Amino acid sequence: MYTTAWCGFCHRLKAQLNREGIEITEIDIEHDHDSAMFVENVNGGNQTVPTLLFDDGSTMTNPSLAQVKAKLGV
Repeated sequence: MYTTAWCGFCHRLKAQLNREGIEITEIDIEHDHDSAMFVENVNGGNQTVPTLLFDDGSTMTNPSLAQVKAKLGV
């Protein structure tokens, strides 16, 4: 999950995923230039977070918990 420290949507989604027992790896794009460039590439040039990258290579930007769970099949 690509995030920033100040992103309220990121904090909320991370807490929801944690409550559901869904593990994530969090990457702060303000501290990782390559990750920031990846987020820009998948979001039309914008550094929109949270952006989630799934094992199959697909991404979701600012998804709901329900959307993440549906994608993961949980």
